[in-house]
Amino acid sequence: MFHWREQRDGPVQAPSGAAGSPATAGTPGKARTTGIVDWGFTAASAPATSAGRAGAKGSTTGASPTGASRGDFAGLNLGAHVGDDPAAVEVNRRQLAEALDVPRSHLVFLQQEHGNTVVVAGEDAPWPSPPVADAVVTRRADLALVVLVADCTPVLLADRAAGVVGAVHAGRPGLVSGVIPATLAVMREQGAEVIEAVVGPSVCPRCYEVPLAMRDDAAATSPVSASVTWSGTPSIDISAGIVDQLAHEDVLVTWLPGCTRESDHLYSYRRSQRTGRFAGVVRLWS
Repeated sequence: MFHWREQRDGPVQAPSGAAGSPATAGTPGKARTTGIVDWGFTAASAPATSAGRAGAKGSTTGASPTGASRGDFAGLNLGAHVGDDPAAVEVNRRQLAEALDVPRSHLVFLQQEHGNTVVVAGEDAPWPSPPVADAVVTRRADLALVVLVADCTPVLLADRAAGVVGAVHAGRPGLVSGVIPATLAVMREQGAEVIEAVVGPSVCPRCYEVPLAMRDDAAATSPVSASVTWSGTPSIDISAGIVDQLAHEDVLVTWLPGCTRESDHLYSYRRSQRTGRFAGVVRLWS
């Protein structure tokens, strides 16, 4: 079911001073007592080599084949808006809820629109229908926050000591419009101080050709996002831009490798426009 999953506990070092390199943003400071966060990224199907599920403080890449979807959406498609059989999608979502040990109704989905709107899942959640937003934040330990992707970058956030988590859908428009800084601001309003992030797999710059003007637009927000494709044409490294933004916000970052277009166990709109969606999901354990 999972491309990568981790149940993280133990102390976290509070950053002090300027942010470090994108892969390990933050400088060690005072350790804080923390709770547990369960976060991960689902897979459409299992990679050729898979491992068993990890326990607390561990992680796993790969999973057993699962999912009720067939045809173009084969595997664990979690997107209800892509043309898949609704009954199959519901089976898949129930499997995810069971894996995270929450009721099916406590999977919090969004109606994503490639913007920078952030919602807080408070006492009124879960909602009758998904809110229009590209990021969601909560302090509740009985909810699992979900963002859906098929080339865009899924970003999971947590302050385990403060008990605040977030999930972000960040594509090129989200990078440019600042969905990452907006989400961090909302988390801090909710009491977060030392925030950790996991940046999941997305389309790599080798496979993401764009017009030169579009690359320049992204580079104006984050210069490190400017890149080239396999053939040297303009492209955008969305994940690099996102990690750059996180580093500037003094967030401790784990950046996972992998390109959705090059990985047949992940859904990719660039590879096949009629396809499913995999998820970034985070749950706080109190």
